[in-house]
Amino acid sequence: MPEEDWVDRHVARWRDHWIDVHFDDEVEGVVTRIGAIARYLRQKKKEALVDTGLQDFEYDTLHMLMIRDTPGHASPTDLARDLGVSPAGMTGRLDGLEKAGWIQRRPSAEDRRRVGIEVTKAGAAIWRSAMARRGDTENALVGALTAAEQKQLNRLLKKMTLTLEPEADD
Repeated sequence: MPEEDWVDRHVARWRDHWIDVHFDDEVEGVVTRIGAIARYLRQKKKEALVDTGLQDFEYDTLHMLMIRDTPGHASPTDLARDLGVSPAGMTGRLDGLEKAGWIQRRPSAEDRRRVGIEVTKAGAAIWRSAMARRGDTENALVGALTAAEQKQLNRLLKKMTLTLEPEADD
């Protein structure tokens, strides 16, 4: 029999508390485990950011810049939209990142009235450092599974996340 974890004990403890509500052990186990993994990864992200000297919003902004079709380049408007930040909030973020030397503002080649944002070498380096720490954590966690198990889990999770996509479009 597989080893028992804290979620198994949680499910057993709550199973008989729901007399008038349907309680499914498997659903509770899946949802609780996904939540625990999400909390663990959020905590490890925080630790990686502390180790690199980045704040959440700095990392998120650099990350959004680096994962674009044109890595390291964007307009402030596009960044604000993608991050769900107001234009004024985006200006404040960019001011701080520019002061730290992680981005620079450049006039647009097409329209000198517009400004583009570009990640500097220092900005890319600190982002990569945080990404490496996060990657190590993710690789160690997922590494508990065999390659075949990873593929199976990825297929199953995709099946679940596809049910969220119509909701996200609303």
